[in-house]
Parts: sequence; C-alpha cells; structure tokens
Amino acid sequence: QVQLVESGGGLVQAGGSLRLSCAASGRTFSNYAMGWFRQAPGKEREFVTATPCSGGNGIYADSVKGRFAISRDNTKNTVSLQMNSLKPEDTAVYYCAASITGLATTLKLGRVDYWGKGTLVTVSS
Repeated sequence: QVQLVESGGGLVQAGGSLRLSCAASGRTFSNYAMGWFRQAPGKEREFVTATPCSGGNGIYADSVKGRFAISRDNTKNTVSLQMNSLKPEDTAVYYCAASITGLATTLKLGRVDYWGKGTLVTVSS
C-alpha cells in the first residue's frame, strides 16, 4: 500500500506560478512511476505529467508542455509539479498518482495503482 498526500494548491492569478508537492509513504517509493492528473469542474480526469521510477525525463500532456515541470526526490519520497505561466483553464483539482510498473507511459495510459486525494488549483483571469 502507498499513501499519497498532495499539498501546495491555492489561488493564483493568470500568468503566475505554483508548486505542488506529493509526499509518499508506504512501499519503496523508488519502484514507482509518479505522476499528476487533474480534473476540472464538469470534466473527466486527465493526465498531466509523469516521471519514471528512475527520475528520468518526464512526459507531458500537450496542454502543459513547456509550462509545467515534474521532478522527484527518491531520498525524500516526494514528487513535485512546478507550474508556470498558469492559465484559467489550468483550474482543477490536481491528483498525485503512482504506478508500480515504474513506467511513466503506464500512467499516461491511465493505469494508476494509487491516488492521492487531490489539491485544488484555481487560476483567476
């Protein structure tokens, strides 16, 4: 079992930045691919970004490429999401996710083994 707890959400103006963090506890963090999904009001949950267990290059949804950056620290069992140049359409609940396969592509396919409870990001225009 893996427990994921997100933090760092809040209200920010368009064009601003925000950094989300996810703390993991339980099984060996470095075995898991980690990622972020989001769900806007009235919409389905969608993939945002993921990083493999090794901490290599992340993969991103086209809508956030060049603006968001994922990073992980396997010594602290944390994964972070740096969000820059935020837009009102980035408003959503952001969820941390983990996959035992260790592959970022697995998360992109929506095959998630563990979810966090989410943190709300609101971007005002």
